[in-house]
Amino acid sequence: MFSQIELENILFLDLETVPVVASYDELPERMQELWDKKSLRYKRNDPDKDSPTLFAEKAGIHAEFGKIVCISCGYLRFENGEPTITLKSFCGHEERELLEEFGQMLTRYMNSKVRRNLCAHNGKEFDFPYLGRRFLIHGLEIPSILQVYGKKPWETSFIDTMELWKFGDFKAYTSLDLMAAVLGVPSPKDDIDGSQVASVYYEEQDLDRIRIYCEKDVKTTAQVVLRMSRLPLIS
Repeated sequence: MFSQIELENILFLDLETVPVVASYDELPERMQELWDKKSLRYKRNDPDKDSPTLFAEKAGIHAEFGKIVCISCGYLRFENGEPTITLKSFCGHEERELLEEFGQMLTRYMNSKVRRNLCAHNGKEFDFPYLGRRFLIHGLEIPSILQVYGKKPWETSFIDTMELWKFGDFKAYTSLDLMAAVLGVPSPKDDIDGSQVASVYYEEQDLDRIRIYCEKDVKTTAQVVLRMSRLPLIS
């Protein structure tokens, strides 16, 4: 699927996001009203849950009501055919500072004569648009690789492992954990999962635990691509 040279020009990444404030009551009144409307889609499946409960559970996945607390990324290198991965994370409570640092790194990464790509699991539906929206909300310059307006699909620099797995099938969502399991890749979910990140952030205030979890997902995404490319896994 990908050659070693192509894989060395992919930046694998993952985001961890939480509600923009710790509770629904901390939202400005206007945003509370807008969340009430937004949460109606969830109430169809969970009619017993009120807006504050749904905010705690779901707001983090919406860029309008959430924020990024960790961006982890990694790149592969090969020596004698054996892959290694180098990881770096941008974590913090101040999302604007986190995005500025990540944006500077991303701009440097793309300053290359060879084509470079971003890869994430479900990245086209979540990670890449979430990043672009949060850059815009903070009034920051959006890195060129995230600017997709007016571009044709083949002109973007996005690789989505879930899309690769679909083989043209648009019916189903496949989790990274499930893909890893069927491809014989070790599970990244040996501590927390995405549904627990908000509580770890607001209740435990443990950014380091979130960072470790995020980096595991990046490594697993890279492992999945290695397996799909019929190459050895990272030892």
